[in-house]
Amino acid sequence: MSVIQYLEDDQNRKAQPLSSDLFSELQEDILTGKLKDGSKLTESRICSQYGVSRTPVREALRQLEADGLIETIPNRGAFVTGLSPQDIRDINVMQKSAEIQAVQWAIQRITKEEMEELNETFEFMEFYTMKNDIPKMLNINMAFHQIIYHATHSRMLIQQLSTYQLYLQYCDPSNYYAPNYLSDVLGEHRSIYGAFLKHDPEEGAEAMERHMRNSERRKFK
Repeated sequence: MSVIQYLEDDQNRKAQPLSSDLFSELQEDILTGKLKDGSKLTESRICSQYGVSRTPVREALRQLEADGLIETIPNRGAFVTGLSPQDIRDINVMQKSAEIQAVQWAIQRITKEEMEELNETFEFMEFYTMKNDIPKMLNINMAFHQIIYHATHSRMLIQQLSTYQLYLQYCDPSNYYAPNYLSDVLGEHRSIYGAFLKHDPEEGAEAMERHMRNSERRKFK
């Protein structure tokens, strides 16, 4: 997926009606706190609020429970559990290990077409850093990592990292960016990108480890 497609898909997802993807809508509402921890979810309430029938509601609730975002208590119903601060910290730790593995596999397995997408995406990162456009850079940053995930050609790792990325996007939003934020992030991605150009998995792992360590420092300073 090119960076242009990623940004267009992001806009399309935001423009979709609530009933088009009930699971994603409920997931987002839980992660953003619109559905509060401890609140009870009933089929009738969801049907009414999201304008859907009971069949997609039941499937969505099963998926949310599998993701650990709700808990079904016998004879009581389904309740929102969301993600605790400890859950978010745990996800950051697990994401770090998975990202390092991903960049190693991606450098070994990336196709010519995927490398062209990575080239294009890094050029966009440079452009929007120069423009000092943080919102665009945040989206392009995610696209850069998504290209790496898909270049691993590992279905399990792609799913795992995409879920981590989604959860942290909603649960760990940043409200403050240091004056040198964009230049620092660009420099870290330049090191990762350079490892792809050299086809050096170990250099890529070291660059990704630095990037994830710095990202954690920026989040939990």
